[in-house]
Amino acid sequence: MARATRLTDHAPESDTPQPVPAAGSALQQASAAAARKKEAKPASALWADGLGRVGIRSAQILLILTVAVVSVYALMQIKLLVIPILIAIILAAAIGPFVNMLRRRGLRGGLATGIAFIGLLLVLGGVSTVIYYSVRNQWGELAQQASSGLDELEQFLLTGPIPFEQEQLDQAREGIVQFATSSQVRSGAITGLSLVTEFLAGASLVVIILFFFLKDGAKIWNFFLRPFTGEREAKLRRVGSRTLEVLGGYVRGTAIVALVDTVAIGAALLIMQVPLAIPLAIIVFIGAFVPLVGATVAGILAALVALVANGPVVALIVVAVVIAVNQLEGDLLQPIVMGKSLQLHALVILMALTAGTILAGIVGAVLSVPLAAVAWAIIQVWTAEDPKLEDMNPDLPPPNSQPI
Repeated sequence: MARATRLTDHAPESDTPQPVPAAGSALQQASAAAARKKEAKPASALWADGLGRVGIRSAQILLILTVAVVSVYALMQIKLLVIPILIAIILAAAIGPFVNMLRRRGLRGGLATGIAFIGLLLVLGGVSTVIYYSVRNQWGELAQQASSGLDELEQFLLTGPIPFEQEQLDQAREGIVQFATSSQVRSGAITGLSLVTEFLAGASLVVIILFFFLKDGAKIWNFFLRPFTGEREAKLRRVGSRTLEVLGGYVRGTAIVALVDTVAIGAALLIMQVPLAIPLAIIVFIGAFVPLVGATVAGILAALVALVANGPVVALIVVAVVIAVNQLEGDLLQPIVMGKSLQLHALVILMALTAGTILAGIVGAVLSVPLAAVAWAIIQVWTAEDPKLEDMNPDLPPPNSQPI
């Protein structure tokens, strides 16, 4: 009996029945294991899915926009220095070939720069002199014709197809007089004096910076390239040459187109005996450097002068001439003269004009388009998609290679 009991105590455990786990407990264990695995997932995995990648890209875009806004704001604080530098670079790109031609003929760098510089100053001084004497000689005649022209315009408004009442014209005249004598106009005059001071300071800086750019432009660019070597240096050198090529081609091409506009519109104004024809033609030349709208606005100004001084018939003829010249410019002259120096879509030009005007007024409108063209040329060079890659340094990558 005792032996039997002893044998029973040493019976194997496999003979003992085991409890069968319930289905619910198995599901609980699986969910617990999944929860533990999820908790063990690294934090970096949160950025690996689609939403995480969108978040990373959005943060990068916001950072880039922040840097761009801060940079533009900082540059706007010193625009009295930035704008003269940009104008000097554009003028140097346009005059540089003439200076290089003089150097190839054996003249020293300083002498060649001085000849080109003095020539530019003589041209600007001559244009300013012509404008001054034309305005001074014709101002009395213009005032007399303007008085009679305004009387004719008033009579036309009173008896025209949409007649106005004399009381309405008197109220409009009183409103103009009150505005001209208001404090707002006086404060604007004070602001105008400060703008004249800034203009003179900026013009002086342009003269000085332009001289040194023409004389030592290559040395200045080589100084900025000293930290770079190899392929990056070759690309940056190509960026410099393409920048000068684009800016020079843009300025020279625009000057040719503006000269044609000036001759055509100026001849029409002289034939129609519009006062201040020569100053208005020069304004057309200057306005042509603002793409899309500059020449048109200058032509409208000429039409307004013709309306006041010569009546509505002459003004309509001037408007027709301006429209015809603008069509000739857009359809024929710019594609032939400008070529591929300005490879920008019209929408890009319009956006650049808007942004430049908002940031820096008329000067920004003049500078925005060539700067946008330069930015596009730099992108093409840096991504090895420049259409003139065959002229590039042999150390540069082939056209279809990835940018470094």
